Formats: sequence, C-alpha cells, structure tokens
Amino acid sequence: MGSKTAIAAGLLAGVIVGGLVVGGLLAFLPGPAVSESTQAPTPPAAATPTPTATPPAAASQGPAVSASPSAQAPPSGPAATSPTSTADAFGVGEPAPSLVVPKVGGGTIDLASLKGKPVWINFMATWCPPCVDELPLMAGFAARYADTGLVVIPVDVREDEAAVAAFFKGLGVGLPVGLDKDGAAQSAWGAVALPVHFWVDKGGIVRDAALGGIGPDVMATGLGTILPGVTVTP
Repeated sequence: MGSKTAIAAGLLAGVIVGGLVVGGLLAFLPGPAVSESTQAPTPPAAATPTPTATPPAAASQGPAVSASPSAQAPPSGPAATSPTSTADAFGVGEPAPSLVVPKVGGGTIDLASLKGKPVWINFMATWCPPCVDELPLMAGFAARYADTGLVVIPVDVREDEAAVAAFFKGLGVGLPVGLDKDGAAQSAWGAVALPVHFWVDKGGIVRDAALGGIGPDVMATGLGTILPGVTVTP
C-alpha cells in the first residue's frame, strides 16, 4: 500500500512539473495574430492630383492654318472678271456723244463744229472743290498748247448762268464755258460724278477720260493722247 501511494505521488508530481514546463514554453511564444477586421482603419494617403496633360508643341501638330482671308489659297477656276475700267465706263475709243449747249456770255458750243481740233471737255460745277482746283491748271495747259489748235471747254452742270459767269471771273479763267442747264449733256456723256474729263481727238474719237480730282500729271497724259507728236509736260 505504501509503495502504490509513493508511485501515485510521483506521477502527480511529474504531471505538475510537466505542466509547469509547458506553461513556461507557451509564455515565450508570440501572441496570436490580430485579425484584420479588428485593426483600426488606416487613414488613406492624400490623393496625388493627376497632372494635366500638356498639349504637344505646335510643331508636332503640323503647320498652323491662318484664319486671315489673305492666307487662303485663291479659288480654282477661271480668273474673276476685272471691274469695269474708266475707259469702258466713258466710251474711250468710241465716237464722242453729241454736245450742243449754250455758252456763257452768249452763243452756242457745238462739238461737231470743232471737228479737226483736239478738244478737252470737263463736266464741272462751281460748288465742287476739285473743280475749283483743276480749272486754273486747265487754263494753263490751254495757253501753253494753243498753237496746236487745242480747245478746252468746261461744261457747268445745272447752275445759273450769272453765278457761273461770276465764278469764272473770280478765278480769272478765260475759257469758253458751256451750260448744261438740265443735265441732259451730263447724262449723255455718262458723267455721273463731277468733275469728269474727256479728251477728244481731231476725228471726234474719245481717246482718254478721267474722274476728277486729278493733277497736272494725269492732265498731261490725257492731252498726250489727242496731241500726237507733241511732248506734253505737266
């Protein structure tokens, strides 16, 4: 009986010692992993803004197209018709229209009676500033080329004879002046704007024409077309 008790006591002591050993070993082992579901949420990192795409350099996009109309290529097809020239509008190269008008101071100016002479006709008015500037120049040409038979005729449009006479006297211009009282001659010659100049040769053909506001250079050029062989200078 005594021996059994001793054996039992020994076994119990062994179990206790074994338990202590196991407990000690467990103390040195790492603790159980913490579940991700129990971890505190980590605040997300600040979002880094996506950089805006930089457009490629202009050179990589091909040649730039100008919006200016002048940069556009001309349209294909036949060339555009040029606007009507002064020569076309005033019948240059054609027989001069009839011109029969009263003359300031009495008498009549009839272009047909002047055939064989170079004639410079100027439709004008006293209220027209270019006319005022041009008339002294015209009188100067008339005096310089009188030996060629040149006749220079201003034709006043739709004004009173007394006013026209006083106007020319004040300018000191001694040219024969026609009176187109109703504008019929102006219409027949197509002189829609004032002043207008016509150079008619000895054969009654309109050789040149010009809208007013011209200077001595243009006047000399016009005269040169009806004074063949004469060097006309401004």
